Amino acid sequence: MTKINHADRMPSDIATFITQETVATTDDFHAAFASDLDGVRIGRGGEEMATDMPDPREAQFAVELIVTTLFDALRDTRLEPAAQRLAWGIVNSFHHVADQWEGQADKATRQIQDLLRRADGSEIHSVELEQARDELEYLDEATEALRCMRDHAADVFHTETGRPWSAPKGSLVSSKRTASVIAATDFLAARRQRRTDAHNPQGPIVIFSGGAECWFDDRLIWGKLDEAKSRNPMMVLATTAQDKGCDAMAAAWAASRKVTLITFRLSAKLGKRAGFVRNEQMVGLRPVEALVCEGSGLQSHLARLVREKRIPARFLRLSDQEWEAQ
Repeated sequence: MTKINHADRMPSDIATFITQETVATTDDFHAAFASDLDGVRIGRGGEEMATDMPDPREAQFAVELIVTTLFDALRDTRLEPAAQRLAWGIVNSFHHVADQWEGQADKATRQIQDLLRRADGSEIHSVELEQARDELEYLDEATEALRCMRDHAADVFHTETGRPWSAPKGSLVSSKRTASVIAATDFLAARRQRRTDAHNPQGPIVIFSGGAECWFDDRLIWGKLDEAKSRNPMMVLATTAQDKGCDAMAAAWAASRKVTLITFRLSAKLGKRAGFVRNEQMVGLRPVEALVCEGSGLQSHLARLVREKRIPARFLRLSDQEWEAQ
């Protein structure tokens, strides 16, 4: 008897995945690495750069090589347990730099707004405005390219480990991404501002929560989530964002099914109330249904709230799990 584990991957499986995904991914890279700029000048007074964007196919293969080579080098060695953590850091480096450049783009946007307010019709002002717009376009292009590389690295990480890559904070979205992970803080802020964008996905919401310990039957969890998706084809999944147990299985399912995931992490500012406030926030989304797996008092509290609001729900017990014969 052995536990079910869909995370086991052989090197041949990785090669098959990459072969199958190459065409679609290359299209994404070609779109993300396209540029209409002949040259760019970064910063006031900086020299213009006339270099092109990287070749999209080479960028794609470089990302694959970086991540897969690390796993291959450490596989079947005493350092193999470190491979996943190191690969997580590689994906996070793309994410971190993309976030930094997005911040620079936001700053450039504010500079353009300031220049427009101070427009005086002079030639000097026109030149400054043109340079600022070019810088913003460059930063937008570069950020999109970095996000594309991050997304592809995250896909390879998922294939190698069986687990979706998740950012330590904030949202994981881009225009090329088919399945996004959105932080609850970003989602709730977008809703308050009535914004319709990447942080405010449209679709019926299904909420999910379960224990982090003693859960192993991912077939059971995935099966129940597949049933929810059959009832709600355009569903958005909201989870309590734990890194193991039920939530980790649900996150892997969302990545596999290309379902947008909203992650409700605990707020340290709320102390012992954090879990209960989080449950109230999730129920406040007016979900079309809920799936609650046996766990701690927080799962019991969520189940009680779901019943009080008469939200259609499925409840799973630890004893519902099945072991797979070897």
